[in-house]
Amino acid sequence: MTRKPIVLLVEDSTPLATLYQQYLKDEKIKLVCVDSGEKAKDFITQNIPNLVLLDLNLPDIQGGEILQWIRDQEFPTAVIVVTANDSIDVAVEMMRVGANDFLDKPIDANRLKITVFNILETSSLKHIVEDYQQTFDRERYHGFIGTSLAIQAVYRIIDSVSPSKASVFITGESGTGKEVCAEAIHNQGSRSQQAFIALNCGAIPHELMESEMFGHVKGAFTGAFSDRKGAASLADGGTLFLDEIGEMDLDLQTKLLRFIQTGKFQKVGSSKEESVDIRFLCATNRDPQEAVLAGTFREDLYYRLHVVPIHLPPLNERGDDILAIANEFLLSYASEENKSFQSFSPEVEAILMQYAWPGNVRQLQNVIRNIVVLHEDKQVMRNHLPAPLDSVLNKFTSTPLDNATLKVSNNSLNNSAVIRPLAQVEREVIEHAIALCGDNIPKAAALLEVSPSTIYRKKQTWEQDLYP
Repeated sequence: MTRKPIVLLVEDSTPLATLYQQYLKDEKIKLVCVDSGEKAKDFITQNIPNLVLLDLNLPDIQGGEILQWIRDQEFPTAVIVVTANDSIDVAVEMMRVGANDFLDKPIDANRLKITVFNILETSSLKHIVEDYQQTFDRERYHGFIGTSLAIQAVYRIIDSVSPSKASVFITGESGTGKEVCAEAIHNQGSRSQQAFIALNCGAIPHELMESEMFGHVKGAFTGAFSDRKGAASLADGGTLFLDEIGEMDLDLQTKLLRFIQTGKFQKVGSSKEESVDIRFLCATNRDPQEAVLAGTFREDLYYRLHVVPIHLPPLNERGDDILAIANEFLLSYASEENKSFQSFSPEVEAILMQYAWPGNVRQLQNVIRNIVVLHEDKQVMRNHLPAPLDSVLNKFTSTPLDNATLKVSNNSLNNSAVIRPLAQVEREVIEHAIALCGDNIPKAAALLEVSPSTIYRKKQTWEQDLYP
């Protein structure tokens, strides 16, 4: 059953309050009346109404102060102020402070009902849009940072697959965050309160891998001085993440397949069969289908695990996410190392955007840590960059563009007889610079000494003006 919107009427005049209640008695709202500012604040704090009908002349607190308080506290509440006749200036000031609309006394019944209805409808749509943006335009998601379309698609797949027990096969280049993705699936799902066990199949010697996965009993092999639980037992009720699964021996792949199919396994050196309830996630930085064709990965195991595939995009395909992630690392490491770094220079931002990042997020993380540890400044400059980033722009600046190159023609900018809007001149200069740089926005931004994100935002504004 849908909850009725709560409307709070703040009016100290009993006859007027009774009249407004009569006007709104047939509306699908829950109307609550209070006669003072303090009572209004108490109610708003405890109930957060959808709408407040606020009289400005109250016996204890001015309505304008209550409106300012509501906005300062960031309550998601719409406000309609009720003003005395001929006080349009006051109404305009209240709109500037944050009122959604105003009504002049005496209030007409139809005007009151229409205004309340319209504000509630607008607020409802706004919340729907905000919920949509929180779901589909998230800047952070578990351990991920970024708003690019490529990473937003990953967020949505994780949302969909997390409640299930289906196996997930995560692929992506080294350093793209495959374990972060696996942990996000676990933490978003119903097993979040249970164990998440990660096993790197490429980092464990082959002869120890079976023991690491299934455990062993005392005396099973030289050095097995006591019973030991493996990842299978530790992950019971939770999630087992097999990273770099393509590195696993074929013999162990056979045992893993049976384990996945039955939920049963035997410790090394034991004849006793144990049962567990596990959700399987796996990852590889190689193409699993090529491994199947090459005979290094069992085809039946591949299809058993490859129920829901998730491919993580490389960092160089994530656009402005690069700068968002870099800024997060910069502030975090600066705090950790007691350094003063706060931002990147426009030239460094251009370099970060232009570099190919073969090591992806892990490489970016190491670069930023290197800068913070070895240098001290408020802004990261080009001379702070380690190799090979310190030479990224050399190929673009070997034939530098002088100031005249970036100017629009004399007829356009230097004709003293014509004065044009600054925004128009700015757009011409930016578009001219982009064209001279072969549509390379980071390069144009560096030469214009602005952030690439500034140009991206301006281009988006121009496109919206063209296609409203």
